[in-house]
Amino acid sequence: MPKEPRQRKVNNSAKPGDTVTRNIVIGMIALVVLSGVIFTVLDKQSGSSVALPASIESISTANNGEPLTPTISPEADYGVVFNADSPLKIDVWEDFQCPYCKFFEDSMGDYLEDLIREKQAEVTFHMASFLGQESVRASNAANCAVPEGRFIEYHRALFDIQGGENSGLFSNKNLVEIGTRLGITSESFANCVNNNESGDVVKNVASSMKKNGVEGTPTVFINGKPWNRTTSEFRLEEFKAAVEAAKQ
Repeated sequence: MPKEPRQRKVNNSAKPGDTVTRNIVIGMIALVVLSGVIFTVLDKQSGSSVALPASIESISTANNGEPLTPTISPEADYGVVFNADSPLKIDVWEDFQCPYCKFFEDSMGDYLEDLIREKQAEVTFHMASFLGQESVRASNAANCAVPEGRFIEYHRALFDIQGGENSGLFSNKNLVEIGTRLGITSESFANCVNNNESGDVVKNVASSMKKNGVEGTPTVFINGKPWNRTTSEFRLEEFKAAVEAAKQ
């Protein structure tokens, strides 16, 4: 998890008679305060000043499957649950800004989607948000895609275009545009994203990490037992073998 930022202290050691230095210091402090106010306003306006990244332009409905509507289940710590009550249970904990989660999704994403669509497993996605405000926004937006039947596609798209942490990529403006390019054009989706309507769900997922023994992402449980890869890579064959063994 990210380290706490170090506090910067303002140097107040200027001599009383040095009015030029004092005025410069006062001016710099005022500029910092004003910049903070401007940043806060822009943040509340969903990062609308950030231009649309080229990566988003590649998103389309071309790879959309049949719509699937999972549930956001309090019993599953507010995870997004597909195929509830299937005997084989897979829980995936991810953060949309986590690069290792992208590695996991690049290797396992299609396989997990097959398990979901073929109703072979109950798959629950727990979207964490410990890497900053853009993780919060992205998780909220993914939850907003649930009633639209496009969580799988939206979840995949966010990992496909993942950029640097808190770089402006996951502004609300961009998150709505991603939905539009996936065919999610309802006003309710845009309102859900812009108004952080799933914010409480995101907070509940975050607060449930500790009790589930989740210290980082990605973390995967198969039938309640942690899946631990044996190499630094995410190998599909190894994951498949663990899932198949759990079916026995």
